[in-house]
Amino acid sequence: MNTEEYLAYLREGKTVSGGSDLHQIMHRLAQEALKTTAELNTGYHTPEEIREIMERLTGRPVDESFRMFPPFYTECGRNIYIGKNVFINCNCHFQDQGGIYIGDGSLIGSFVMMATINHGKDPSRRSDNIPAPIHIGKNVWIGSHATILPGVTVGDNAIIAAGAVVVKDVPADTIVGGVPAKVLKSVY
Repeated sequence: MNTEEYLAYLREGKTVSGGSDLHQIMHRLAQEALKTTAELNTGYHTPEEIREIMERLTGRPVDESFRMFPPFYTECGRNIYIGKNVFINCNCHFQDQGGIYIGDGSLIGSFVMMATINHGKDPSRRSDNIPAPIHIGKNVWIGSHATILPGVTVGDNAIIAAGAVVVKDVPADTIVGGVPAKVLKSVY
């Protein structure tokens, strides 16, 4: 299985058994991502240099409107999809094996964690990786220190309060907060 087939396999939510050949591909991609993010996170880079490094990390073009304040962390990078006019603040961690899709105009606060991998519940299968994608709609604002868990979709224009732990889908045009996150009110 080549890298692109493997990434598609993950986006489909198929389990990667611990210790398998597919698990070894995951580790290889992690080493590549660690090398690229070490470059990103060392010293000053212009916005253009940051965009170029993110293009290498994701393996696809990143729009000129993209902005980021490093440092930034990921164990894959190749399953991150970034829309136009997206801003990612410092110290974010995207565990993107299952796919992270960020819509146009979204703002990601500092120290945001997006995790697309769960592990097997059975202790004998605990090293299995079970991916599920995260979809962030357009014009979403995710407050600092929020955590978005596998399989969550955040609707357009939603706001995730600082420190929230999002375990289920967030409707469009709503503000959610808390642990676990609950709808607090409408944006409008």
